[in-house]
Amino acid sequence: MSTLTKRPIGARATSNSSGTYTDSASNNYNESNEHDRDKRNKDDEHDSDDDKETRLTLMEEVLLLGLKDREGYTSFWNDCISSGLRGCILTELSFRGRIELEKTGTRRRTLANRKVVLLDDTTTGDVLLDESLRHIKDTQPTETVQSWIEYLSGECWNPMKLKYQLRNVRERLAKNLVDKGICSTEKQNFFLFDMTTHPLNDSVHKLKLVKKVQDSVLTRWPNDPRRMDKRILALIYLAHASDVLENAFTPLSDEDYEVAMKHVRELLDLDPDQETSKYDSKMEVMWAVVSAFNK
Repeated sequence: MSTLTKRPIGARATSNSSGTYTDSASNNYNESNEHDRDKRNKDDEHDSDDDKETRLTLMEEVLLLGLKDREGYTSFWNDCISSGLRGCILTELSFRGRIELEKTGTRRRTLANRKVVLLDDTTTGDVLLDESLRHIKDTQPTETVQSWIEYLSGECWNPMKLKYQLRNVRERLAKNLVDKGICSTEKQNFFLFDMTTHPLNDSVHKLKLVKKVQDSVLTRWPNDPRRMDKRILALIYLAHASDVLENAFTPLSDEDYEVAMKHVRELLDLDPDQETSKYDSKMEVMWAVVSAFNK
């Protein structure tokens, strides 16, 4: 998984005598947050109603963050997004009530050792989700989240498991974004080969997505992750695992960037095995995905 890098800071950033950044900016945000949070939550509900026709899955949101606006493709150097998108698929299935982790019983086991079990085989209407759901349904004995990320990515040594690999995932997700009017389809020549690209067609949705990510760790930072919307929390972890989270922070000022990264680091420092006990069972798969990427 990618690591967070500190952006070179200009004159606007504040530091103490030892060269480390102070918490003053973060504290200022926290003080102003409490008064406006209720109003913003109501606005969120209104926004979600308006965007039902173009509501994106976690996979589509992560890919949209990773796509270059004009070029229409992800960075050639990004070797994390493939497994990250598989983590998105498992998390999305759990949020939709299709899969869960096996019960621990009296003997507590770590997230890494608990198997994924089928909860409901009803189709979701999303091709990638339904294909993954069929694989999970047909597999006995059951497998762990770590194993499923490897199988769905095709990154396993067992040739008998290659049948579970999801192919052309980025291209299929990009076509979903085209169908929703967010991206377009073009052909670009790269000297030795032609490649289908998907430049941004409607910047409004990406701007909303970027602002949602930025606000979650700035003006709407709740101090307690349990108060965060579960999809936003999952998006931050999965975008980081896919090495696209920094793309959302590029437009920020130096001061805002430092505060945002400070809060992201706080999330990344949490222990998934401890955090999962604080949430309902639908969040267990997400924390197991986070645990898998932490290894």
